Amino acid sequence: MTERRAIPVYLSLDEAAEAMSVSVKTIRRWIAAGTLPAYRCGKRAIRIKLEDLEAAPRQIPSARC
Repeated sequence: MTERRAIPVYLSLDEAAEAMSVSVKTIRRWIAAGTLPAYRCGKRAIRIKLEDLEAAPRQIPSARC
């Protein structure tokens, strides 16, 4: 029997921002910095793989007294 490969799930910038609780501008910054890989679909649409988004580092807020 052959193994079935999972079909990757792609998110729009709006969906990715909502999932990470950040702004779309922050998602764009991560893409520009190379922290978050993104893929262009067509001329304008940018998509992000869900697995890449889940692997993206998250900043831990510091507690200041």
